[in-house]
Amino acid sequence: MVRTRVYRNGVLAAEDFPLAEVSDHLADPSTAVWVDFCEPDESDLVDIGDELGLHALAVEDATHEHQRPKVDRYESHAFLTAYSAILAENGDLTKSEMAVFITDRALVTVRKDDNFDIDAVVDRWNMSSDLAKSGVAFLLHGLLDYIVDTHFEVVQSLDDQIEALEELVFDEKARDSDVQRRSFRLRKSLVEVRRVVLPMREVLNSIMRRDLHIVDYPMQPYFQDVYDHVLRASEWTESLRDLVVTIRETQLNIQGNRLNMVMKKVTSWAAIIAVPTAITGFYGQNVPYPGFGHSSGFWVSTAAIVFVSGLLYVMFKKRDWL
Repeated sequence: MVRTRVYRNGVLAAEDFPLAEVSDHLADPSTAVWVDFCEPDESDLVDIGDELGLHALAVEDATHEHQRPKVDRYESHAFLTAYSAILAENGDLTKSEMAVFITDRALVTVRKDDNFDIDAVVDRWNMSSDLAKSGVAFLLHGLLDYIVDTHFEVVQSLDDQIEALEELVFDEKARDSDVQRRSFRLRKSLVEVRRVVLPMREVLNSIMRRDLHIVDYPMQPYFQDVYDHVLRASEWTESLRDLVVTIRETQLNIQGNRLNMVMKKVTSWAAIIAVPTAITGFYGQNVPYPGFGHSSGFWVSTAAIVFVSGLLYVMFKKRDWL
């Protein structure tokens, strides 16, 4: 599936035209063309590659998945790879890879799967059509702005889920296995988020370089705004990483404290039970002892059991061992 658009002098002139008409539109120096492919193979990009002079290595990267976020510079164009991201309620992360060819007057986007919401990018272009005079820089800004916003939303959602996990850690009724499972899932998602968010700083830095001549002067503040969002998302991601580690350490400390409390209680009750065991065991000896053969001996032993056991109970209770 291929989607197309052409802007002429900053105005949307046509869209969803056949791929064969791209060269006709590019013949006009006042136009900027956008072409979008979804899940293409290398043969699907041959025509547009020949038309725009795309490098064979860049075309190969565009058709293969799991590229790292980057910007490669070639003689006639730049090649960019980035990821949008969506976080599910259970903490699982879904990434969508996007490859982008950037030329002087054409932007070619290659979606590796159908999960990338290209309609949201088109809506951004429609809402900021007053910037369309900047051509490819305008199209690229809308695309990167959407991608970075998905990163920001994922990081914010992770923050909310980690905050809920904090409350669960201190819940007396929470099962440790549930906390561990959620903690592991969030930590795994956070690692994946870092892999797509942190490299975007270098991506934006490269795109904004003056020697590439991609961003014109009117679009510089808008790209700087996207770069600020990237920095905030990156810093937020780093702080969440430390927070997840702290939560795990806190959970282990709480488990250790609970185990110590249980051991103290078990030891205290064992000490209390040892008193009547010792006394009755002593009186069970087959040798004479004070009160032997008299009822007073029974009452003395009973009183000793009650008194010593009660004394130990009060002492342990005072020290919060029971």
